[in-house]
Amino acid sequence: MARSTRPRLHRIRALLAPAVDNWLARGYLAVVAASLGFFLYAVYLSPDPGFAGIWPIMATAPLSMFVTLPLMLVSPDWDSPLAWLSPLIFSAGAALSGLVNAALIGLLARRLTEREPRPAA
Repeated sequence: MARSTRPRLHRIRALLAPAVDNWLARGYLAVVAASLGFFLYAVYLSPDPGFAGIWPIMATAPLSMFVTLPLMLVSPDWDSPLAWLSPLIFSAGAALSGLVNAALIGLLARRLTEREPRPAA
């Protein structure tokens, strides 16, 4: 059973490698982490969170529009006893969007920094 999970782990690592293999993608992930940290602080520790959710959405746009907002529609209402779960669902969606965006940024940075071989003259 351990052998069947190894190829899956290698595929996941291969997909996420561009998200952390250059400084541009790492910097983007730091911005996403800071925005999520501010959001979680504002929701759980601040007396009035206001519009704290806008920072993770803006940091992970445009993918967050398709991931986090539909997740919020199926999350528990604020009046239910599971209301504490709603910000965590939002944060998970924003983190997933940030990872995908960072992988795309990493692939773009890798492609832009690769040098094309020149033909021998």
